[in-house]
Amino acid sequence: MTWRRGFYTLVQRVGELSGIPKRDIMLVRIAMPSEAKAIADVINAAFRQAESFFIERDRITVEQVQSLLSTGEFLVSDGGGAITGCVYVGMKGDRCYLGLLAVDPKVQKSGLGSKLMTAAEDHCRKAGSRFMDIQIVNLRKELPDFYHRRGYVETGTAPFTAGVNTRLPCHFVKMSKPLV
Repeated sequence: MTWRRGFYTLVQRVGELSGIPKRDIMLVRIAMPSEAKAIADVINAAFRQAESFFIERDRITVEQVQSLLSTGEFLVSDGGGAITGCVYVGMKGDRCYLGLLAVDPKVQKSGLGSKLMTAAEDHCRKAGSRFMDIQIVNLRKELPDFYHRRGYVETGTAPFTAGVNTRLPCHFVKMSKPLV
């Protein structure tokens, strides 16, 4: 993965990402504010598939994406002219928060989520971050192993988002990883 003129370039084998037109390069770039709706659509589609067993609403609104774009950045994957995945990063001193990792359900299980994570970690490392912090919902049993394999360790817990009604009791598990 290399950074060139505002894009992370991911070289793929032709056809490796199912559902994306066959090409050799996948671009990961910093999103523009005008892409807030497309970002919200990808997040909501991905999270609806993964979290519908405990939550009945969209994960995020366009207005919330716009607000996050004013405090941090979304890195987006650009597959054939459409956003196929995204991840939010927000810098706070020597730490960076990563959240809302989402991949369009049509291209999940292709490795794109891992590539977005790598791009986000590289981006934050180059911006001077020494640590990456995340939080995951404790009910998402598939997530701890994914993040442990990437070097993240649990650092605590936090209450689930206030005002969001869930079908099952839940909380966030905080995790962190050194970037240096």
